[in-house]
Amino acid sequence: MAENSRDLDPIDLSILKILSTDGRITVTELAKTVGLSKTPCQVRLKRLIEDDFIQGFKAKLNPAKMRLEHVTFVEVKLSNTSEGALLAFNSAVADIAEIEQCHMIAGAFDYLIKVRTSDIQSYRKVLAESISGLPHVSSTSTHVSMESVVDEIT
Repeated sequence: MAENSRDLDPIDLSILKILSTDGRITVTELAKTVGLSKTPCQVRLKRLIEDDFIQGFKAKLNPAKMRLEHVTFVEVKLSNTSEGALLAFNSAVADIAEIEQCHMIAGAFDYLIKVRTSDIQSYRKVLAESISGLPHVSSTSTHVSMESVVDEIT
């Protein structure tokens, strides 16, 4: 089983790069693009999935069409950072649908959360009713995104 990117050859890297931009490409087209026949390409693809280089396939949704264009980043400080407190926070934060990302941070605060809602009023409701009530939250600080400049891993 592959452990890191050093175990990937140039064809594997090409497959990953292509799939990161077009997850719906057919195996036949993928094989043609990377210079393999279909069966060896399928074998490599299966190995990349089994070795967890590919963690899944999903649709890229259009936030504007879904009326979810309002993005905020929330700095969260906890009152307690024991392992139990962190686990309680981590478990509870995963249940808030509007939270798109949550990262534990080393620095002046404990977590950075990306929240996506339809507007500032919706965000205020999520902050007041959900985020502020998460286990061990002592304070929050909100930063409103004006524009997304880079939003993909490529």
